[in-house]
Amino acid sequence: MESINVSDYQNVSWIESLAQEEVNMEESGIIRFNDHLNTQQLLEESSLGFVNKLKDRFEFYVSLFNQYRSNRDNHRSIKVFRVSNTVNDFILFRNSLKLIIARRAPDVISIGFLSNTGGLFAARLGNENQSVHAIHEIKAHVGPFNTISWRFQGEPVEIEALVKYYLTEFVKNSSR
Repeated sequence: MESINVSDYQNVSWIESLAQEEVNMEESGIIRFNDHLNTQQLLEESSLGFVNKLKDRFEFYVSLFNQYRSNRDNHRSIKVFRVSNTVNDFILFRNSLKLIIARRAPDVISIGFLSNTGGLFAARLGNENQSVHAIHEIKAHVGPFNTISWRFQGEPVEIEALVKYYLTEFVKNSSR
């Protein structure tokens, strides 16, 4: 029999959870046959994971940005904050501009800018000068076999592209 290398697989946490659930079931006597069919629970886990991945990426790139600016004006650095120490949202802040990423529901993550002078607004899209919507929404799509993908205006979202786009918009808008 061929040896299996766990590092060859992207996500093995689900099988560990499955084994742990069975052990807990045996110890407690409580049987939960349908948990894997609970879409709300799956969306909850997916949205928390998605927001955490976004926060990790933003923190990484903000740290690099601030390092590259380190020999310049230090008060113009970008700061990242959790809101009320929750896992649901976080804020980027610089020069009275905030980029707010908030998990509004298990299947909706909103992204918008808040300015002390101009109120709430969304990132520009394509050729638009002004965004039509006050915020953008990234929505969960539940597909076959409970696969969850995150989408913007119906199109799949890639985290790296999303972070690059919004961080660029944030830097450009907060440099004024």
